[in-house]
Amino acid sequence: MLHIFCPYCGEHREEAEFRPKGQAHIARPLSPEQCSDEEWADYLFFRDNPRGIHHELWVHATGCRKFFNVTRHTVSYEILETYKMGEKPKVTAESLAKGGRS
Repeated sequence: MLHIFCPYCGEHREEAEFRPKGQAHIARPLSPEQCSDEEWADYLFFRDNPRGIHHELWVHATGCRKFFNVTRHTVSYEILETYKMGEKPKVTAESLAKGGRS
């Protein structure tokens, strides 16, 4: 079982308290009514599925009920960081390639 750090509660809690909600940092089109069907379908249905570092949206479902972001390695399932909504990730594939987590 994973123990996930909630950046709002400030505690590590069991994985069962959380729910993954998909890829993080997906920008909604500014003018949805002006999108083509193809552009709208791309926004709704198509997500990255990388092997390695991935930024995900999670919710602390049975805790504070707030959404936050997780940087997770999809091969090892290791959670590298959690951070509040609106913040940028510190750990990226590029930062790890340069030799660090910062």
